[in-house]
Parts: sequence; C-alpha cells; structure tokens
Amino acid sequence: MVNDTYCFLHLRGEDRNWQPLKETLDGHVVPRWKDAGIAPWGIWYGLFGVASNELIVMAGTESHAGLDDFTAPLAGFADIQRCELLTDTVRPVDTRPRTQPGLYVFRFFEVLHEDVEEIVRLSQEAWKSFENVEDYRAEPQGLFCQRDRTEESGRMLLVTWYDGLASWQTSRLPPDSARDNFRRRHNLTRSTVAMATRLIS
Repeated sequence: MVNDTYCFLHLRGEDRNWQPLKETLDGHVVPRWKDAGIAPWGIWYGLFGVASNELIVMAGTESHAGLDDFTAPLAGFADIQRCELLTDTVRPVDTRPRTQPGLYVFRFFEVLHEDVEEIVRLSQEAWKSFENVEDYRAEPQGLFCQRDRTEESGRMLLVTWYDGLASWQTSRLPPDSARDNFRRRHNLTRSTVAMATRLIS
C-alpha cells in the first residue's frame, strides 16, 4: 500500500476574524491545489488553541508532493504558523474531505520514530471499544506520522471527531480495554498538545 501525503497547516489572516481568510482560500488557494491534484481534507476554525483570525487546514494528495506544492499558493495570502508534511497510517483510508459537523480535536504527539508502528497498533486496538459505546459519540478520523522519519524523533497527529464537547469530556473515561491501550500509547509519547476546532462545511 502506498500511503498518501497530507499537509497540516495552521494559518493566520490579517483580519480580526477567520472569515476573510476562508474566502481567500476558497477563491485563490483551493483552485490551485485542485489543479495540482491536491484535495482539501478539511478547514476548521478554533474553539481553543487557535486564534479568532486563524484556521486549521489539511489537504491530501496521492502524489509525492512536497511542501512547495502545498504552500506556494498561500504566498501573499496567509501567514503560516505551522506546517507539517505527513503520511496517513490506518486512517483515513482515502483523501476524501471530512463532512460530518461537530467537534474535531487535533492532538500532536512527540514520539520516537521507532515507536510509530506500535503507537498505530495500540491506537487501532483501542478504537475497537472506544468507538462503540452508548455514553458518547467519537470517531478517530486520522492518525498521521511525519513523512520524513530520518531523524530519531518527531511528531504524530491524531484527529478525532466528537459530536460535541459533552462527548469529548465523557470519552476521557473510555471502556477499560481502550483505556489500557491508550495508557500504553501515552507511555510511548514524550509530550502532547491539543487544539479543539469545528469543521467549516
């Protein structure tokens, strides 16, 4: 299986709110991406961890695109706060855009690259019970690692959908089997940082 390439972008606009930045993306950036075979995976505004004039953007492609393919169309339109070139693991299974409204939490893990496969395995095992409960609604959308893993350590990104903040809070106490795998995964991470967002349809 050939993994797809994704780019995570944390963008800041010049205005006070995110709407003008979204209009710029729609009118100038996304068309150029599509011409290059790059598909937006989603655009999100922040609930916390993201300023009012910032957006989180992810785009994916089946080609071996580089950072310039993703960032060149942004020149003069947005200030890039963070940019990560990533590869999908067990999710998502394709680059189709996210459509489900709700809360999306982006969580970056600092990890040793040699532990990536084990973190993926533990996550996939935990999700079997994490997703199938009545107390909350949650669904991991994507688990990504850095495309360049030549260094000893780096980052992974987990994107999880919840139907709302209540589910997010309740899911902090998942079933025991999921909790055990999450604990073991936590032991393989050096630090984490999270941002809560909502998808712009």
